[in-house]
Amino acid sequence: MFLTRLIYVSTVTDFINESSLEDILKKARLHNAKNGMTGILCFNNNYFIQCIEGSRESVNETYNKIVTDTRHSNIVIIEYCEIYSREFSSWDMAYVPATKNMGPINLKFSTSTEFNPYNIPGSAAFQMLLELRNSLISA
Repeated sequence: MFLTRLIYVSTVTDFINESSLEDILKKARLHNAKNGMTGILCFNNNYFIQCIEGSRESVNETYNKIVTDTRHSNIVIIEYCEIYSREFSSWDMAYVPATKNMGPINLKFSTSTEFNPYNIPGSAAFQMLLELRNSLISA
C-alpha cells in the first residue's frame, strides 16, 4: 500500500477548550499509533489545519471519520498525494497551537499575519507545517 499525505483545513463548530483539545489529541495519537499513521495538527480556536500520513487506506478511513466529526465544518482537502517518505514520522500527532508569534510564519506562506488556513494553497500549507515542525524540534 502506498504512503499518502492528506492536508485538510476546517472551521471549529463549537468552542473547544483545552480539555477537549487534549482529548482530541489523545484519541488521535492512539488511533494513529495503532494504524501506522503520523502527522501534525495546528489549531487556533477557529480553525484546524492537519496533515496526516500513512497508508492510503488508513488516511482515507481517518479522513472519512473527520468529515463526520461534528466539531468540524467547512472541511476542505488542500493537498492529497502519494509520498516517498514521511515528514512527520517522529510523531503520532504533533500539536502546534497557533499563537501571535506565528505572524511571521503566516505572512511567509499567505497574504496576512492572521492564521487562516483557507488562504493558504496546499503546497504552501505543507511548507508551513514543515516550518512549524522544525520550530517544535528546536524548542
